[in-house]
Amino acid sequence: MSFAASMPSGIPLDSVNSSAAVSCSSQIDSPAAVSIRGLTHAYPPPRRQKTRFDEVSGAATTTLLDALVDVNFEIRPGEVFGLLGPNGSGKTTLFRVLATLLRPSQGSVSIFGYDLATQAQLVRRQLGIVFQMPSLDIKLSAEENLACQGYLYGLSGRNLRRRISSLLMEFELGDRCSEYIERFSGGMRRRVELAKALLHQPRLLLLDEPATGLDPGARLDLIDQLQRMQRKLGVTVALTTHHLEDADRCDRLAIMCKGKLVAVDTPAGLKARVGGNIITIQPAQSSRSDEICKLITEQFGPWSAASMPTVHHGKIYIHRDDGPAFVASLGMRLSQDVAMISVGKPTLEDVFLHLTGHTLWN
Repeated sequence: MSFAASMPSGIPLDSVNSSAAVSCSSQIDSPAAVSIRGLTHAYPPPRRQKTRFDEVSGAATTTLLDALVDVNFEIRPGEVFGLLGPNGSGKTTLFRVLATLLRPSQGSVSIFGYDLATQAQLVRRQLGIVFQMPSLDIKLSAEENLACQGYLYGLSGRNLRRRISSLLMEFELGDRCSEYIERFSGGMRRRVELAKALLHQPRLLLLDEPATGLDPGARLDLIDQLQRMQRKLGVTVALTTHHLEDADRCDRLAIMCKGKLVAVDTPAGLKARVGGNIITIQPAQSSRSDEICKLITEQFGPWSAASMPTVHHGKIYIHRDDGPAFVASLGMRLSQDVAMISVGKPTLEDVFLHLTGHTLWN
């Protein structure tokens, strides 16, 4: 689906963006790039689900599936904002709402002062979008793909050629601009997607799992280039991810779980909420995880509610302020029962576990 369809044909993007900026300045009462208030969305059940009937009235009823429940937060202009959560957490639904692809059941969303429900066309002019699924034509070259995007947004001639050349150089693809996309690696294709999304100079760049399918090295390179371009262009970035490395490099994060907003803060601020040390124990036999956890609970107490040993996917997690000293005691007592004991400062995975009671992968 192309968002350029709502753009007036033949109008240079410089004039569109400048007029939008002037109009925005008169509308914005707050500095937020994105403002979300009471956002709720529920999907209808699958067709195969049987219809239920009310025993009293006899009326047919259906149970809606909540994807977002009363979500509230703001994204500041010029920041890289991450939506972190596992599959099914609601982050992709939220992305679709921001991209104007989905009208929410309740609540309000504004982007640079434009109301998403009543001013969707004006919202789309502010957006550059990279979807999780590729949108490149592999039988065209990198510069041809960008040229097609430019034509859709009313760009042409020298101005378009200059922007294409500049963006491909910025993403280190200048010497490959005439090659067909089918010859590009996954990381290179993602960089072309980013260049394509930035071609019309959007104010908000939306990225849905931008590192999907990339190896760790390509993923880090992509985030580096994205951060460099964000600083250079001043564009606001909002991305969804379940990769902890990507989330750790965002300016701020919204942690999502089961459709609800759990917390919003900087990565450092989220880790500070947990504090202390996280001890992870891998039993020699995973079948004995519960047994060993019970033994630790009985022999090394008393425990506070926050530090109580818990088992998740065969591993035992303990939150302690005296981590290194406690590991020494554990090692002496459990030397024959564990394969590995590690201690360290909280990670975002530990934060997610601490705030939700679930691991990020479950």
